[in-house]
Amino acid sequence: MKTIPVVAALIFRTSPQGLRSVFATQRGYGEWRGFWEFPGGKIESGESPEAALAREIREELATQISVGEKIATIEYDYPTFHLSMQCFSCEMVSGKLELLEHENAVWLTAENLRSVKWLPADELILDKIEILLQGKKKS
Repeated sequence: MKTIPVVAALIFRTSPQGLRSVFATQRGYGEWRGFWEFPGGKIESGESPEAALAREIREELATQISVGEKIATIEYDYPTFHLSMQCFSCEMVSGKLELLEHENAVWLTAENLRSVKWLPADELILDKIEILLQGKKKS
């Protein structure tokens, strides 16, 4: 089975009231249309995961991000390929998250993180994100 290496941006923000949230996007194309995911995409040949992620977010959302620590690598078998997804904590540097490829987007808190229909691979990191949104350090 073919492995597809991808990166995903966990873009966090904190409101003036101290409420943390993470940015999620809804796919507007393909067999998984309507499902939610963390934005990102494929790593090109010769590209570092961090450079790929910065490029993908520029292309998909017209936004410059700073890529922080790797939170997790998700391994998931879809019916026709194996996905290896490196997930990084990110912050916006400039831009306003314009939806150039996605159908919809939302900022989710720990309380409503599971209120959308996630892609199967993205579902696997929700427990870890929930902890980060609650402001607790991962062990």
